[in-house]
Parts: sequence; C-alpha cells; structure tokens
Amino acid sequence: MPPAEPPDPIPRASDSPPGPVVFATTHWTVILTAKDTSQPEAQEALARLCQTYWAPLYSYLRRDGHSSHDAEDLVQAFFERFLEKNFLKDVERQRGRFRSFLLAALRHFIFNENRANKRLRRGGQLIRISLDVPEEELHCQTELAHAGTPEKAYDRRWAQAIMANARHRLESEMTTAGKGRNYQILQQWLATDPAPGEYEAAAPDLNFSPRTVGVAVFRLRQRFRELVRSEVADTVSEMDDVQEEMRYLLEVITQ
Repeated sequence: MPPAEPPDPIPRASDSPPGPVVFATTHWTVILTAKDTSQPEAQEALARLCQTYWAPLYSYLRRDGHSSHDAEDLVQAFFERFLEKNFLKDVERQRGRFRSFLLAALRHFIFNENRANKRLRRGGQLIRISLDVPEEELHCQTELAHAGTPEKAYDRRWAQAIMANARHRLESEMTTAGKGRNYQILQQWLATDPAPGEYEAAAPDLNFSPRTVGVAVFRLRQRFRELVRSEVADTVSEMDDVQEEMRYLLEVITQ
C-alpha cells in the first residue's frame, strides 16, 4: 500500500504568521518618510536594514582594494555615522531602492573621510552593528577570485542576502509548523530541479509518495518566492519597484 497522501506537506501562506506578504508600509518607506528620525520606528527599521545588509558593503570595499581590517573599520565607522540622528533629514521622499542609496551613502562617506584625511574612529552611544567579519571574509575570498567591478560584487552579495533571509524565514515557518525535518530534506530542490529518481529516493524518509514529494517541492518554492518578494519589498519605496528589483537581483545572482 502506498504511503498516505498528507493534505498539507508544506505550510501554506495562510498557515504562517498573520500579515500580508508585501506590506503597505515597508522599512525603507518608513525611513524615507520620517523626517524626524528620532521616531523609534524609523531608527529601529534603519538599524535592522543596516544589520541585514552590511555584508554587501564589506564585499564592495574588499573588491575595491581595501584590506579586510580596513573594510571592517570603514563599514563600522560608516554605520556609526549613518545611524546618527538627523543623518537622513535631507533624503527626499521619492522612488528609490535602499540598495542604491546605501552604496551611494558609503561612497559619499569615504570621499569625505579621504578628503579630510580623518582617522576613522569607533565608539559612541549609537546603535551598534554586529559584523561577523571572519565568516564574511571567507565568502569574499571566493568572490575576489572572479573578475568583476566592486558594484557588481555589492549587488551580487545583496541578492544573496535577500535569498538567505528568505530561506531563514522559510525554515523558521516550517520548524514552527512541526515540519522542520521536511524542510531539511526538501530545501535541496528550492533552486534546482531533481535528478531522475531523487523524489523516489526521498519519499520513504518523508512518508510521502513520489508525487507528493513533487507537490511539496512546488509549494515550498511558491512560499519561498513569496518570502523573497517580501524581503525585496522592505528595501524599496514604491510597490511598483518590487518586481523590477526582483528581476534584477535574479539576473545578478545567476551571472
């Protein structure tokens, strides 16, 4: 007798915590529209985005010729400046992407530091960004082995961060739903098609039929796309920009 066909091998979007996949007000929109950055929601949203996306800045600096130590110092000093009160007071309420704005802000910061010949300093009472530099440096060593501009290295690392965040959220959803083991088996097919016989080989471990494995993978990919879209939506100021940004990041990460 074939294994039972479980009705819900993957949690549906409706099974996940309440809230739309694409929020009406994103982190980046909150930042753009909050002229008074003393508002906790704006400052906290900015800190979360910086914590999430420091690695692309580090990759940019390493590709631009900075040593690991200097890149770490520059990123940390930049964020200490970036998170200061009223730093964003001159940001216009306009269509935009946090990805582009953050890189432009870093370039501006480095230009000013070089022109003034100032020695970078750390410290202060600002929100700190935790940098896992040793792990990121391992990634950068692989990246540095390939040709490419600092801008491309930055965008590629940004796209990878988006995907990683979506994967972490998906794994968390599955684990919360009591399906963490299912995720560990099925996640190998999130971005690749199965080789012949792989669904059949995995079916006994999941107590699924091979057909149900295929259905589960389809639904896992569908939820993953929703979460990627949600991550991207948090970094653009207009919902009309989400699809274009997703297309660009997919192009970058597959090059």
